[in-house]
Amino acid sequence: MSDSSRDTAEGAGWGAAEPGDYRRLMPGHVEKLSWLNPRTLWAARNGVLASWFGDPTGHTRGRWVAQRAAAGVRADKVIRRDDADRFSFMVIGDTGEGDASQYAVVPGFLKTGQDTAFAVIASDVIYPVGSTDDYGPKFFRPYQDYRAPVYAVPGNHDWYEDLGAFMRVFCDDAPPLAPEPAPRPLTRAWWRALLWHRPRPADEQRLAAARTLRSAPEQRAVQPGPYWAIDAGPLRIIGIDTGLLGGIDAEQGAWLREVARGPRPKILVTGSPLYVDGEHHPCAIEGGGTVDDIVRDPDHHFVAAIGGDIHNYQRYPVDVDGRTVQYVVSGGGGAFMHATHTIPRISVGGVTERDFRCYPLRGDSLAFYSRLYGHRLRLRRFFTLTEAEATAVVAERLGIAPTRSPGAPVRITHRVRLVASLLGAGRRPERRSRFRLPVRKIYTQLFSPGSATYSPPFFKSFLRLDVTPEAIRLRCFAATGNRAQEAEPPVEDEVVIPLF
Repeated sequence: MSDSSRDTAEGAGWGAAEPGDYRRLMPGHVEKLSWLNPRTLWAARNGVLASWFGDPTGHTRGRWVAQRAAAGVRADKVIRRDDADRFSFMVIGDTGEGDASQYAVVPGFLKTGQDTAFAVIASDVIYPVGSTDDYGPKFFRPYQDYRAPVYAVPGNHDWYEDLGAFMRVFCDDAPPLAPEPAPRPLTRAWWRALLWHRPRPADEQRLAAARTLRSAPEQRAVQPGPYWAIDAGPLRIIGIDTGLLGGIDAEQGAWLREVARGPRPKILVTGSPLYVDGEHHPCAIEGGGTVDDIVRDPDHHFVAAIGGDIHNYQRYPVDVDGRTVQYVVSGGGGAFMHATHTIPRISVGGVTERDFRCYPLRGDSLAFYSRLYGHRLRLRRFFTLTEAEATAVVAERLGIAPTRSPGAPVRITHRVRLVASLLGAGRRPERRSRFRLPVRKIYTQLFSPGSATYSPPFFKSFLRLDVTPEAIRLRCFAATGNRAQEAEPPVEDEVVIPLF
């Protein structure tokens, strides 16, 4: 087994590593995606408009669900597979940027997943706005050699063009929704409709050609809609659609309560994680209650809840009335890396630093961002921290032991401390003032890079889950973009989840 980032700096991808072969998988021309580009931000405006003028996601989702019901989809939306009691599947989140950071994940994903029954994409299949024309280079091409079905739950970016492309690709080529009457002038709905980003016409030849890349019978997957359940072996996997703003409508909530019933062990897959960055986000259901209420109900037998949206890996083993539910963030499948060094010392839901896991390690995250902004601001000598300096200063700020031993003693200078502070490194809760600027939130939302601006190590990740009647073995594998980790993807985290 190869070293992980918890073992050595080389296992994390630092040092004079040989680049991997992932670039040969990429198309000849790759459009660079930057979230600092005003055109990209304007195209992705619908989330902001929904928060200002009201969120139409629930209404639109209801129309999609009604259309699929009219086409004969079963009301329970359960996909019944014939997998044996022992099988494996993959989970990968936030995949679709179509550039090096996505394709760097592919070799390890294929190697690790070659004997799995299916895969699930947890959130944001396509960036920036879920366009039909982007499915070729960002879905069909990278996963053409994965010889099993791929199911998906949409993320907010898939909703930026009203989910039309997602429904075509994953839901049996669902036709577009019929236009609705214009809203009354000068109402909130009218202003929203006036400014709303609309999908551009699709290039049908381009889509047809892309579909041929995953056209083998064993790759075929048809799901009943944007939310669904899969019965596979002893397990039920339930995928929910949290739309633009991270909640679910009353109709989906009623369906979720129904399919969650019964003694069968269950895993939730969601576009919005329930525990993330040291905080609890239970996910409101229109009309009352939360998704986490359903997960925690002992009669529903959930053993894990896996969410995308945040582009890294985190795991929170939460005690719920004497049983442990594993709350996992798995959004490291291809988009730019969200920082982990901004996560404060963990104390949430009874989980502490002792049990919390994340990838990349906070020190590697800080070292990565220090190099990135040293380059971007042309202040390399000031900003750049070694991985050993970053590991040491993170441990000092959080009051914890270094996750990976830095080797020789490291001197933490005023410069190192200042850079860590400027880049939003987390602190112990007792050292955070209520008057302090929300550095972590500003940093994460405004200064996260477009992945086209950096090179390996990428610190990407994906999951493999091995299911037996007794337990699920969940492993998080790393993808750095380096040849060593391509040849043998390191295991960054592993947990065995009892089913009874």
